[in-house]
Amino acid sequence: MKLTTVGTGTAAPHASRVSAAHLVETTETRILFDCGSGSVHRMASLGIAWQAITHVALTHFHTDHISDLPLLLMGWQWGQLPPRSSPITLIGPPGTASLLERMAALHGPWLLAPPSYQVLVTELEPGPATVLSLPGGIKLESHAVPHTPESVAYSITEGNQRLVYTGDTGESEALAAWAQDCDLLLSECSLPEEMAISGHLTPLRAGVLAREARAKRLVLTHLYPPVEAVDISALVGEHYVGPMVVAADGWSTQF
Repeated sequence: MKLTTVGTGTAAPHASRVSAAHLVETTETRILFDCGSGSVHRMASLGIAWQAITHVALTHFHTDHISDLPLLLMGWQWGQLPPRSSPITLIGPPGTASLLERMAALHGPWLLAPPSYQVLVTELEPGPATVLSLPGGIKLESHAVPHTPESVAYSITEGNQRLVYTGDTGESEALAAWAQDCDLLLSECSLPEEMAISGHLTPLRAGVLAREARAKRLVLTHLYPPVEAVDISALVGEHYVGPMVVAADGWSTQF
């Protein structure tokens, strides 16, 4: 399994961080988790084969996590020759199909049915009862998190390797329990403690989440500019003593 943090930023314009997007590549799948502003062109600048993405999974419907989705769908149709012919599967929480319809009302009906390929929508109910099986024996699950009504975290498992991506989340004991013993926890880390707000994590709170989840490795993303002014590693280290990385756009790891 390979993770590339395509976009590690937020809604705040940033010189070196675009909005949320993370690519997870397995033997037979290439899943883009979220598709925020700037992420499509960032993939091109990083030399990522955006044409080969097989699935897009959305954690929630805030603009900084979805705004480049129409551009990506358009790029597969009119941004390459020949255009895409294989279907793309869009995965998300309940309400994803309606979101796509609203996007089509703005961008045009082609978005629902591009001329050369199919857009397939799978709404994944959060919870242990729903496990989505993908090619190559991949298992994808989601878990509700405290951010927006539809917000979810994702777990992707290949063999005995498991990655958990929090999406945007506030503190959650249930999330920590669900993420237990994951090999890599890709966690949001939005703001410093003095600017803490509901629905987001600080370095201290991301450290608590990683400790309670017993994550084998912690990778931090979704960084607003003010949090970059504090010693993130030291603050996380007050609670979590495992290996950790403050990710940048284009950082990658294989495990």
